Amino acid sequence: MKFLLEVTVDDALPAEDKARELGRILRYWGGNLHHYALVPGDGSPIHDSAYQEVGHWRVTEAPGA
Repeated sequence: MKFLLEVTVDDALPAEDKARELGRILRYWGGNLHHYALVPGDGSPIHDSAYQEVGHWRVTEAPGA
């Protein structure tokens, strides 16, 4: 399988806030992955701390699979 996570971080945020927000997103979604079978086709939108959609994650077939 191939796991893809894409997040757009607001360039206007100070570097410290960007790192904090991205860290929160990674902790939250990393902790929630056990709720999914993690098979090709699984995925979900990703929201920031203000509940704005900022990206998504998905599982696809591994190259050459």
